[in-house]
Amino acid sequence: MATGKLTDTAIKRAKHADKPVKLADGGGLYLLVNKTGKYWRMDYRYAGKRKTLALGVYPTVSLKQARERRDEAKTQLDAGTDPATVKRQRKTALVEAAKNTFEALGRDWYAKQLPGWVAGHAKRVLASLENDVYPWIGGTPIADIRVADVLAILKRIQERGAVETAHRTRGYIEQIFAYAAICEVPGLMGSPAAGLSKALKPKPAAKHFPTITEPKRIGDLLRAIDGYSGQFVTRCLLQLHPLLMVRPGELRAALWADIDLEAAEWRFNTSKTKTTESKRLHIVPLPKQAVAILRELHPLTSCRSVYVFPGQVSAKRPASENTARAALRRMGYGNEDMSPHGFRAMASTLLHEMGYPHAHIEKQLAHLFGNEVSRAYNHADHLAERRAMLQAWADYLAGLKKGASVTAIGTPKKAKTTESVPGE
Repeated sequence: MATGKLTDTAIKRAKHADKPVKLADGGGLYLLVNKTGKYWRMDYRYAGKRKTLALGVYPTVSLKQARERRDEAKTQLDAGTDPATVKRQRKTALVEAAKNTFEALGRDWYAKQLPGWVAGHAKRVLASLENDVYPWIGGTPIADIRVADVLAILKRIQERGAVETAHRTRGYIEQIFAYAAICEVPGLMGSPAAGLSKALKPKPAAKHFPTITEPKRIGDLLRAIDGYSGQFVTRCLLQLHPLLMVRPGELRAALWADIDLEAAEWRFNTSKTKTTESKRLHIVPLPKQAVAILRELHPLTSCRSVYVFPGQVSAKRPASENTARAALRRMGYGNEDMSPHGFRAMASTLLHEMGYPHAHIEKQLAHLFGNEVSRAYNHADHLAERRAMLQAWADYLAGLKKGASVTAIGTPKKAKTTESVPGE
């Protein structure tokens, strides 16, 4: 082994050779030079045995850093500790820390939840974590994350005006901490996201879709729809909205294969909420007015698309989610007046006022009610009653459109007179 203190110049000039060369620096530290590179090593004795400690590779580890690592190893030896054991423990700790970063645990949590989520919800959760959370605390061991770290993230979201997103993101973070607790991550002391909703602005009030419930105005709207001068397919879409009480996304994505015009039924799987538990068969009885609209539309779209309402750009996709809303605006009904979703609220409000059973209306709206077991055996409950209800509702709307007397349609309760439409 060569002797004497090393210098940066001597290290740089050292040539790679087939036969390893050791350049000593003192205190057991030396640079091992061979044909593959230059490696810092330290020879020492522990418990009567000669051992060698790897201290890094030059030039990633400089001469100064190598000497600092040698001195640290000597301090450990003086304390009766084997430097190799300390290094091994640190490496193990780093590996465990990498497994227990917030992002690593977050992605593991996400993967386990994914089978129970519908695509839209899964996409929103992942986007929220990747855009608003991981860039700030993703690489931090989850046990080291504090309340201030999470609060800074949530306030950053809130400051851009996304208050509801901030509250949802707080929930995602808390669920990831709960998952980490189940995994028994060392050092975890609860969730710093718990209780932080109080530090945020209140959630926006529940959104109510604008609708029209006055019979006279409903008649005006229905006549405006019949007189719509835009695309014929769009007019049919608008005409079906008030008749069927389905969600706008369900109607515009309707498939011809799911519609039986002879049986006057439309059957499809609905999945409004974020969990697959809510994916269930929904049967929509079609009143005769709806069947007539669909029969007129069938020759036009069934020959070129699987969708009842194909998109204008591509028949391989359903109509845009903005199709019905834009048509309403074109007819003079702005977002504050009426929305496609508002047709559901219209029907629900008036049918309740007319005395129809809440269960029948809720079932027609495809809302979840009852327990999980009863729902599993209750796909078609109240179908006959709902068929009669929807037909009566469609007849009632037809009367409003013609300007007939506005009286409640036949119901289990006594009908009541509301008002008259001008022109009767």
